[in-house]
Amino acid sequence: MLSGYRLMWIIVMFDLPVVERVERKAATDFRNTLLDMGFEMSQFSVYMRFCSSQGQADTYCTQVEKSLPTGGKVNILQFTDKQYERIITFRGKAKQPGKKSPDQYDLF
Repeated sequence: MLSGYRLMWIIVMFDLPVVERVERKAATDFRNTLLDMGFEMSQFSVYMRFCSSQGQADTYCTQVEKSLPTGGKVNILQFTDKQYERIITFRGKAKQPGKKSPDQYDLF
């Protein structure tokens, strides 16, 4: 059985320069790379991905590192599914219900 303490989430947060045309292209390419890796957009510069283990999370962190654009700042957060259960989300002033973790069969 998979434990909520072993299942991981990764959040990639970034602030990339977009003044020059080449910078905008690099930022778009980075976003598309994250989507291609299975990340979903939480907010415009915040992408998240569910992982079935710490090893898988480490692999995705390495892939993100290899695809970093030249400028800007990128942070990668890793935390357990149990910690993610405590997320509080608002849309406007309305509190949203918590997100459900993917079913085990979705992981493989």
